[in-house]
Amino acid sequence: MTDEAGIARLLYRYARAVDTKDWELYRSVFTDDAHIDYSSAGAVVGSRDEVVDWFVANFGVIPWSMHYITNIEAEIDGDTAQVRAMFYNPMQLPGVAKMSSCGGYYHHEMVRTADGWRSRRLREENVWFEGAPGD
Repeated sequence: MTDEAGIARLLYRYARAVDTKDWELYRSVFTDDAHIDYSSAGAVVGSRDEVVDWFVANFGVIPWSMHYITNIEAEIDGDTAQVRAMFYNPMQLPGVAKMSSCGGYYHHEMVRTADGWRSRRLREENVWFEGAPGD
């Protein structure tokens, strides 16, 4: 498998983990010491396990979400990669009758491990949001 294909598979696994609320699968996307920043969406910043704890406590109220990850660009340098990918995320928020959605970019710093590519740093850049409660 090419490095690009391995990186894309990791991003798709990330989307499946979040959308199915499979937090062990989510953990498998990241290194043990990963730093994750969802602050642009008004959410958590912290270690992988701190983010999972936040998701467990807060993400369960979202009945469904569907992350689409596209336009993956990977600058690979040996066993590290800088990755930028677009996302589109339709979802159903509690208390909102219509579908909500958001979009933006994921910025990953990835490393090659014995188990394949893993993210050691993720920063979400949320560019737009439509259908928030109160809209």
